[in-house]
Amino acid sequence: MTRATAVRAVLAVAVLLASVFITLTMSPRLGLDLQGGTRIVLQARDTATVEADRETTDRTLEVLRQRIDSLGVSEPTLTRSGEDRIIVELPDVQDPRQAAEVIGRTAQLTFHAVEGEGTDQPEEKTPAPESTADPESTADPAPDTDPAPDTDPDPDPDPDPDRLTLPDEQGRLLALGEPRLSGAGVEDATAAFDPQGGAGWTVSLEFRKGAGQDWKKLTGEAACHPAGDDRRRVAIVLDEKVISSPQADPSVGCRAGLPSGATQITGSFSADEARDLALLIKGGALPVPVEIVEQRTVGPTLGAAAIDASAQAALIGAAATALFITVVYRLFGALAAVALGAYGLISYAALVALGVTLTLPGLAGFVLAIGMAVDANVLVFERAREECADRPTRSLRSALTTGFRKAWSAVADSNATTLIAAGLLFFLGSGPVKGFGVTLAIGVVASMFSALVIARALTEIAANSRFVSDYRGVNGIGRPGAVRTWLVRKDPKLFRRSARWLVVSAALVVVAVAGIVVRGVDLGVEFTGGRLVEYSTSRPVDVETARDSIAAAGFGDAEVTTSGDGDLSVRTGKLDNDGEHALRAALAEEGGETTKVRDELIGPSLGDELRRNALIALGVAVAVQLAYLAVRFRWTFAVASVVAMVHDVILVVGAFAWLGRPVDGIFLAALLTVIGYSVNDSVVVFDRVRELWGANRRTPLDTIARRAVLQTVPRTVNTGMGALFILAALAVLGGDSLADFALALLIGIVVGTWSSVFTAVPGALALERSAKAPPPPVPGKGKGTPRGKARAARRDPLDNGARV
Repeated sequence: MTRATAVRAVLAVAVLLASVFITLTMSPRLGLDLQGGTRIVLQARDTATVEADRETTDRTLEVLRQRIDSLGVSEPTLTRSGEDRIIVELPDVQDPRQAAEVIGRTAQLTFHAVEGEGTDQPEEKTPAPESTADPESTADPAPDTDPAPDTDPDPDPDPDPDRLTLPDEQGRLLALGEPRLSGAGVEDATAAFDPQGGAGWTVSLEFRKGAGQDWKKLTGEAACHPAGDDRRRVAIVLDEKVISSPQADPSVGCRAGLPSGATQITGSFSADEARDLALLIKGGALPVPVEIVEQRTVGPTLGAAAIDASAQAALIGAAATALFITVVYRLFGALAAVALGAYGLISYAALVALGVTLTLPGLAGFVLAIGMAVDANVLVFERAREECADRPTRSLRSALTTGFRKAWSAVADSNATTLIAAGLLFFLGSGPVKGFGVTLAIGVVASMFSALVIARALTEIAANSRFVSDYRGVNGIGRPGAVRTWLVRKDPKLFRRSARWLVVSAALVVVAVAGIVVRGVDLGVEFTGGRLVEYSTSRPVDVETARDSIAAAGFGDAEVTTSGDGDLSVRTGKLDNDGEHALRAALAEEGGETTKVRDELIGPSLGDELRRNALIALGVAVAVQLAYLAVRFRWTFAVASVVAMVHDVILVVGAFAWLGRPVDGIFLAALLTVIGYSVNDSVVVFDRVRELWGANRRTPLDTIARRAVLQTVPRTVNTGMGALFILAALAVLGGDSLADFALALLIGIVVGTWSSVFTAVPGALALERSAKAPPPPVPGKGKGTPRGKARAARRDPLDNGARV
């Protein structure tokens, strides 16, 4: 065993042990589409006086967090997305009506005089924080641009029956007077540390001019009561919850009050508590209205079924892929199957360790990556087979090492194009589609490690065995495969008339475009806006009966179809949560107990935005792939590859148009994956064209292209079979949630395999006829490379140069 092999083996064992430890000690973070729950996306809107920017959105988020906590939802998640959007995730919430009502209210911040203790007060009493004045501070002379504060000019002289009674921060009940000041009068609230006065963390308040006078009057009245009396306190209430109730400092005189700029709330605050209090006061003062632009609800049974289906598809597809590569590559194929299992473990551990939220598309991406992970091994093994066929006397270890070296450029380029597609999914996708991009990227990196480290260590150790080296039929790479042997014997003249292949591709595009024009593209609710709800009923209900029941309930424009195992799918335009409840009740009259399985609500503005972003994503994908290929290859090869990629996109969209399948966000994820796969196949072919053309500069290019295609067809077929096994299992077992995703990729892989040979290569030949660029340089002989160094670069890595 060489030192390099030992290093790879040790590294592989270390990574595998770490992956096992992570898998056994950590649990995956499931998205709402897998664990069940409700996801709401809120759009902050500008008002006449407040702009919905990053800062005001953060304040609104904190107010909403307090409200949602009061609902008792287990582990809710609130995050800001972009400048003015808030994403709310509520696990296990199946009826979002109450949450939507609470979220939609405008925040109410009020200031009250404390009239005394409330009834049924607790026995324990805790002193309240104090409000102190800085004698050198003055009120903020800001212009009075806001309306007068919200006060009651004619308070009820007998407040007992109707006065507000709320618990303070320590839980003691306080009787509060009428609101004397609203949040609209707050100019600013900031948290600061006071090291000189010894007060620690404090919250300073500034009021607008008119409100500042009311605040001064309110604190002046409170200061007339003795120290320690509850009536010396002022209660700050947000959404009927006391967030602070400080006492007026003893230095504040009766009727004197606190000027705006001299108000500080002190207490035993930590830094986080002071900042949170300032944020709540300021957020209540500057609320921005929010609008629900997206709402998705997934039942727990749907997520559990998707996990089970994906697990079964992964096991069946991985077993079929492992069996296939073992049959094709014998012992080395079996070792690659072991590395494939290691890949699954490593990629899963990476997802868990990084805290990636596993969504339904992400789960599908994880399963798909298992089938695509064999690509690097197939490239290496086919290269090693060529080395053994060219030099039958060469050692197995030498052929394997050369195979890894020569396959590196194709492996790097093909995985780079897939990473580009994953990056586009993450940055341009929305919601769960981002999870697919992250999962796909992690899968690419993990597959590279499993192929170039784990599989290489295993195969190099096996190649050192005399038995494996001597019996070429056992190792799997000592003899050319059956497909390669048949192609070499037949030697078909594929590109003698290359234009005919372009005509066939153009005809396929015409058929696809006809489907788009004639049948139209069925855009999902994600791109059109509206609401799509899927129901499961205890008694079978046919579509016509369900449509009549829904129409009788006042939803005549609803579209009703079947989905899954007898479930009903209802799609409407504008439908609020109360309307959805009435619709479900109408179905329950015919179908008995009716359970909501899935619910998607997309506002019209968000639908337009998602549709626009989808087109931008496709355009950026084409531009980025073209730029990358132009840098790595000749411009003719780059243009031909992108033309083939566009050809594949049109055919997939056209096939869905003819089949009447919906085009939604998950379909977009599949389409961008098809783009990466299509370019991947073209890269492998053109990488071989570049190599052969550089070594045979006087040979006609169509002959070079034919040889390159025949040499890479085994790789294309074997890699495609690995992905097809996985996708077929997903299509059969995945149900409606994953069937369309798998179908789009199945079509994309088939047309991508075709176009990489019969569209990209003929297109490159046509462009090269008008190009004036010379052939690429001979491999190993770049500019300024001495002849001796070029020869040394081509030397067998196991050849020490000794000769007799």
